[in-house]
Amino acid sequence: MSSTFDRLNLRPFERRLVVGVGAVVFIVLNIVFVWPHFDDYEKAKEALKTARKKQTTFQEEIRQKPETESRVKAMEAEAEPVPEEDQKTEFLRLVQMQAAQSGVNISGTSRQTTRTNDPFFLEQQQTITVICEEQPLVDFLFKLGTSASMVRVRDLSLRPDPPRQRLNGNIKLVASFQRRPPARTIPRAAAQTAKTEAKPAEKSAQATQPAPGKAAQPAPATNPPPTTGGRPPAPAGKSPPAGPPPGTPAAKSTDKRS
Repeated sequence: MSSTFDRLNLRPFERRLVVGVGAVVFIVLNIVFVWPHFDDYEKAKEALKTARKKQTTFQEEIRQKPETESRVKAMEAEAEPVPEEDQKTEFLRLVQMQAAQSGVNISGTSRQTTRTNDPFFLEQQQTITVICEEQPLVDFLFKLGTSASMVRVRDLSLRPDPPRQRLNGNIKLVASFQRRPPARTIPRAAAQTAKTEAKPAEKSAQATQPAPGKAAQPAPATNPPPTTGGRPPAPAGKSPPAGPPPGTPAAKSTDKRS
């Protein structure tokens, strides 16, 4: 049986050249298309492992959803939310009351700013300047952090006063106030549709009711058309025949013969 090279009628040198070129082409194709994908299996295994880990984490969070919702409802029911227009006044009142109880002198306050990025709370921020000794300041900061007013210290800077007997400090305070839950409203399109459907019903009800002060009158009875001399009425579109009606005696002729 003759080989492929015998059919092509190639000389020995040409055969070696064809085999060498084929081998080079095969190696180049493997380098370009096959070798870069040798580690695809390991990458797929790692991606599958990561996906399973995420699935486990998500399932655990879903399992804890009822408990989380109950805790959120309990926290919302702990205190009545302060109206937004009264939050700044309430914040300043709490700080001044605690400062008076701890013996801290507030020498200045900055303008309050509001942060609304949190979906559950509104944050009020204010910087105060205090002059006091060490122990009252520690008591003031400790009681602010442990109270139920949700006031905490975000920034603190201290320096001694010129006589070096007390401390001057700038304290940045943050208070978190619970958001008022949004009221459920009917969508505008649904309300307009309900109003449009109610109008025809009202009109039909008003049409069926009699006018005030007037009694409902029965519809007039329709009497059959009167008959003349026992003759039945002529059908529509035809004139009644001339002459006396049947059963009526003939009229006497008044003509006289000459």
